Amino acid sequence: MLFRLIVRKLAPYKLPVALIIALQLASTIGTLYLPTLNADIIDDGVVNGNTGVIFSLGAWMLGITAGQVLCAIGATYLSAKMAMTVGRQVRTDLFTKVESFSAQEVGVFGAPSLITRTTNDVQQVQMLTLMGFTMMVTAPIMCVGGIVLALQQDVPLSSLLLVILPLLVVAIALIVRRLVPLFRLGQKQLDRINGVLREQIMGISVIRAFVRRDYEAERFAAANGELTNTQLRAGRLLSLMFPTIFVVVNIASVGVLWFGGQRIDSGGMQIGALTAFLSYIMQILMSVMMAMFMFMMIPRAAVSAERIQAVLDTSPSVADGAKARDVPRLGGRLEFREVEFTYPGAEAPVLSGLSFTASPGTTTAIIGSTGSGKSTLLNLIPRLLDRSSGSILVDGHDSHALSLNSLRSAIGLVPQKAYLFSGTVASNVRFGKADATDEELWRALDIAQATDFVRSMPGGLDAPIGQGGSNVSGGQRQRLCIARAVISNPAIYLFDDSFSALDFATDAKLRAALKPVTTEATVLVVAQRVNTIMYADSILVLDEGRLVGQGTHQELMANCGTYQEIVTSQLTASDAEQAA
Repeated sequence: MLFRLIVRKLAPYKLPVALIIALQLASTIGTLYLPTLNADIIDDGVVNGNTGVIFSLGAWMLGITAGQVLCAIGATYLSAKMAMTVGRQVRTDLFTKVESFSAQEVGVFGAPSLITRTTNDVQQVQMLTLMGFTMMVTAPIMCVGGIVLALQQDVPLSSLLLVILPLLVVAIALIVRRLVPLFRLGQKQLDRINGVLREQIMGISVIRAFVRRDYEAERFAAANGELTNTQLRAGRLLSLMFPTIFVVVNIASVGVLWFGGQRIDSGGMQIGALTAFLSYIMQILMSVMMAMFMFMMIPRAAVSAERIQAVLDTSPSVADGAKARDVPRLGGRLEFREVEFTYPGAEAPVLSGLSFTASPGTTTAIIGSTGSGKSTLLNLIPRLLDRSSGSILVDGHDSHALSLNSLRSAIGLVPQKAYLFSGTVASNVRFGKADATDEELWRALDIAQATDFVRSMPGGLDAPIGQGGSNVSGGQRQRLCIARAVISNPAIYLFDDSFSALDFATDAKLRAALKPVTTEATVLVVAQRVNTIMYADSILVLDEGRLVGQGTHQELMANCGTYQEIVTSQLTASDAEQAA
């Protein structure tokens, strides 16, 4: 899976990859050739006193070394560029895939895990790609070439390789085998740390309000301690890697000098040949060491690749159907027919048997107790969630027969949790219409009753907005989100409890300003306050996911007990009589 992922990303770059391999090959061949020249200098130049050989072969060695340097620089530069390209493309693929996920898929993986997979896991694959170009190409060529050239220098002495190489491979393989489960555990523990940290940052005000800083510190310390212990265990194993290698290398050097000295003493080998043979032994062992170093990185990168591929292989539950088509402009007529929705793993449906119609130019309000399915109902319309059964029609088209772009571009959603992005007031409102002029922005802000506080902010439209709207109040966030929906001029407005942070006067002004703007649009409003919805053209009353009442305020006060209970719980007796 790991190498398939890397190869797939490198497939469009065959020429740079081939050039990297060629440069690495040239550099490695030069490395292998130098000990032979060195042996000739010692035997013909130093021992026999032939200075001409020393100068001529020395010049060759300098030229080969210079070529090696240039090839190594070029190969390293291209390798780094290709590795960064792989990282960029994998991150892009992950981001694109996560953007297509519905709440169901995000819930399966978890936001902290998705962040870790897009950052740390991609970095592991990227590093392996870089090391692969610099080591995996060089190591086998150097190992095979070193063995062949060592045999050319002295066959009997080469029998030492039959002992040295298996000893080195077995020792390092035992270490790498124990590292794999630790790497896998470490990535999961890193997910947990990200999750705890994310919760603490987002819930900092709650933590402080309930004086739970010590408890949260202990919770983070526990997660951090688990990861630290795992990494220490992996570090201890890694610390054995290089001492083991150097012990084998030094034993090999001693063995070569011992037996090589005996060969020279018996006249079966020259001094230069022994020097070259020792260099080739070192090159062989270094190539094995590089290969083992790569094998040490492969388990960690393989775990990361598995986690990345799990995201890439996940099909979003909400996607365009095979016959989905684009519709240039939808009118906004909305119809639910026996719609049911059940969350994955839930025992009972959240919504069941839901049927109603909402037409352009009308306002349909939705009210009910907490957990009755009001927000779920709204999320089904833009297909943020997909219905379990039944039909949702928009202008007579089944929502599944429309492309997601066509459907969602016709909808202006103001979510229950008003969320703003880091940037400016203008950039956030322009989310609804990218090419909106300043005049259009001010008009949308005026309708949303946000003009006064935006003008008072330093910079006006260019006033900075913190991530999530952290530097504005809850009511200001809601009004900016409403302006973002208004400026898009949608055919369907969805307000999910979007007026809860507004005072009654601002609420009334905003609804009055919205009325002329939405005369040709279908408006659905989820609200908890009766005052917000009592003038709606139609009110839907939900109770445990079922529609228990539908009609105007006066009709529901006359014949819907659930609605009467909601009204009387919010209004005084005299107000309730007047409302009725």
